[in-house]
Amino acid sequence: MSTTLSSPTRPLQPFSVRHAARLPLMVTATLLIAMFLIGSLLYEGFFSGQVLLNVLIDNGFLLVVAIGMTFVILTGGIDLSVGSMVALSTMLTAWLVEQNGAPLALAAPLVLLVGAASGALMGWVIHTFEIQPFIVTLAGMFLARGLCYTISTDSISLTDPTTTRIAQTRVLLPGGLFISPAVVIAVIVLALAFVVLHHTRFGRTVYAIGGNEASARLMGLPVGRTKVAVYAVSGLCSALGGLLLTFYMLSGYALHAVGMELDAIAAVVIGGTLLTGGSGFVLGTALGVTVLGLIQTIISFQGTLSSWWTRIVIGGLLFVFILLQRLFGGSRPALRRVLGSGRTRPRRPGGQGVAALAERDC
Repeated sequence: MSTTLSSPTRPLQPFSVRHAARLPLMVTATLLIAMFLIGSLLYEGFFSGQVLLNVLIDNGFLLVVAIGMTFVILTGGIDLSVGSMVALSTMLTAWLVEQNGAPLALAAPLVLLVGAASGALMGWVIHTFEIQPFIVTLAGMFLARGLCYTISTDSISLTDPTTTRIAQTRVLLPGGLFISPAVVIAVIVLALAFVVLHHTRFGRTVYAIGGNEASARLMGLPVGRTKVAVYAVSGLCSALGGLLLTFYMLSGYALHAVGMELDAIAAVVIGGTLLTGGSGFVLGTALGVTVLGLIQTIISFQGTLSSWWTRIVIGGLLFVFILLQRLFGGSRPALRRVLGSGRTRPRRPGGQGVAALAERDC
């Protein structure tokens, strides 16, 4: 008698390998399109290219900060200091330019250097002393926010002609549309981040560390150097975001960007990057920032809802995207339970385990 052996079918594996990592990104893109269409149907004047461009104008600084956060989260880390670093950057810029008469061309590079050095220092502490990023960056958050108050407890308004001219500049586009220079800078940073993450050895190392740091170390990858560089990138992006916020607000203030670290994390997660690291797309982060901005725009068009509804909606979206990450990003048993598949692994002939076979032989 001949027995034909057929390989078990695996319906989940092709999906999980090819599409699971991109599923949150596709969901975010679909959500963005749906929100824009619903807003266009409900509110007059919403269906306009300028509305989307205004979202970018109002959130260009957040996009830059979230890009830096993406680098950190891809390695499996977190950076809670970005909001405070943004505030410190606004204070340093206003203090140097307005109260000390320093030219903006000198103040801006100095602020960027402070941000990058602060991030690199935190990355070095995290790697050298093997301390959780949450604790180190929490200390950095309090330190940067406290330094803001040592500069001034009041808001410092900027009246410098160069700064004011940059803040009021409009980059004209076809069809009467326009954007601000901050949007141009944010798009350039996004393009550079995409190239670095997807087309350089450094980017591949970032993904490898987030996937499995021990394996990356065994493969001889520069784990320590990459970690320090990743937090330096986050600090640099935070400082640049602070400069853009200075142009947007034309002031430096210690209470600027309170909670921005949570907005950046939310944008990264909604954009499809796993909080555990190793999987995600910087373009998804851009979509996440746009979704957050579009939520605020819809609520402002509605006119009667409190701005706190923005937080409520963002909280609901985060809950949904974390569930998607759990189901499709790293937990195949959970996905099987949802889809009702009982197969977990091939069984021995006769459907009996080792203990049953041993008992039968006795």
